[in-house]
Amino acid sequence: MPTDSHQRAAEFHDLAAHAHRVAATGHDKGDHQTGHELSKQAMEHSAKAHQASQEAFQKSAMLAHAKSKGD
Repeated sequence: MPTDSHQRAAEFHDLAAHAHRVAATGHDKGDHQTGHELSKQAMEHSAKAHQASQEAFQKSAMLAHAKSKGD
């Protein structure tokens, strides 16, 4: 179902944003090792969010195309 894939992408975007905020806090406190690790984790979540967004878009496009063929 397309909304499931969009929801999954949104969850990855939320995880990435949270990890970026926590990493920034770590850097601000001078904990650069933790900040670096959290930044790396944020990048991984961002990559997953991007991939999930692309998959959701493709599913939506395929569904729209199938509906237009049925009209």
